Amino acid sequence: MSNKQVLIVMGSRSDLPAMESCMKQLDEFEIGYEVRVLSAHRTPQAVLKLSSEAKDRGIKVIIAAAGGAAHLAGVIASSTPLPVIGIPIQTSALGGMDSLLSTVQMPSGVPVATVAIGKAGPKNAAILAVQMIGLADASVQQKIIDFKKAQADKVLADSVVE
Repeated sequence: MSNKQVLIVMGSRSDLPAMESCMKQLDEFEIGYEVRVLSAHRTPQAVLKLSSEAKDRGIKVIIAAAGGAAHLAGVIASSTPLPVIGIPIQTSALGGMDSLLSTVQMPSGVPVATVAIGKAGPKNAAILAVQMIGLADASVQQKIIDFKKAQADKVLADSVVE
């Protein structure tokens, strides 16, 4: 496993089951990561400290997952030069639409790349993080190329109906 290049931050421990596919996908690409549970509302100083120091610790991309008033990704993005990928966690209150809008509707100058609500979001966040890391690491980029080829081959193999 390579050094920790991805920081995964969740707003609550209850988000952990939803994030397992993200961590599994990073494991499959052999990308090291660290996981923290911090709240943008309950522990804002800790969030700001973690995000502002991430680059100096070798982190390349931050993935932030939160539900409800999902301001975690935005708070992180405001205090780091690193790319931030937001994952809106599905909620029972509004089905995750509240999380999506809180994550994607960022002010000018504070971008957050946002993935889907639901099962695809965490996995896609991991793949996007690996693609970003691959921009500066040819071996990581090759893993993405191989991954996409394997996906396409599987679809083509499944397209034949006899």
